[in-house]
Amino acid sequence: MCELFGISSEYKVEINTYLNEFFSHGQDHPNGWGLAIFHSDSVNLEKEPVCSNQSSYLKERLKSDIYVKDAIAHIRLATRGVEKYENTHPFIKSDETKRKWTLAHNGTIFDNVLLDSYCDIQQGQTDSERILCFIVERMKDFNDKERFDCLDDIVCTLSSHNKLNLLIYDGSMLYVHTNYKHSLYYLQKEKTVIFSTQPLDSNDWEEVNLCQLFAYKDGKMIYKGTVHNQEYVDNEKDMKYLFMDWAYL
Repeated sequence: MCELFGISSEYKVEINTYLNEFFSHGQDHPNGWGLAIFHSDSVNLEKEPVCSNQSSYLKERLKSDIYVKDAIAHIRLATRGVEKYENTHPFIKSDETKRKWTLAHNGTIFDNVLLDSYCDIQQGQTDSERILCFIVERMKDFNDKERFDCLDDIVCTLSSHNKLNLLIYDGSMLYVHTNYKHSLYYLQKEKTVIFSTQPLDSNDWEEVNLCQLFAYKDGKMIYKGTVHNQEYVDNEKDMKYLFMDWAYL
């Protein structure tokens, strides 16, 4: 399983302590690391297809104070696609309005024909990049709420029979989604909210609600999406993947 980190804040905050802990988990996720820091309409993306614990560049990078309002980070355990830059998260693509979308994914698309057509146009081989291709193709000249509603529709569709833990940033809002228990937590600190696959300190982190898309802006939740009821369940006994429709529980 890969790991995700994200932050949304009203003001710039230092995140070195969190990033040092997050990237220290690289021994269990050795196939790449990435960090996207957002500045208004621009993205500073740094990533390498190497273990975060073995990256001399990342070690030096974390010695400098890193202040952000919005950021996404990822460490990769490869399930689809070989270990190379093009397969390393986060991914960035622009929609038809030139709005930049940044995505990091912890999960697997097991079967979805809606994404198959992007295999020939994506830069790498990951199902995660295909998710982003699918998203940007459907975005138009929307306002914040319209973009959220469009993405909510997409997440509801792709969650069926797939593991879909996502952090996405569109230049304005940070979108958060999980459909797998105990795989995404958040810590609310005044006007800052931090997300991580696992708690990064001794504070009282809470689990992100399952099977629902959320949008954050300036550290505040501004939209809640549809409760779609497609929970991913990993059955360890026979190593098959089951899916539960909450309507039948």
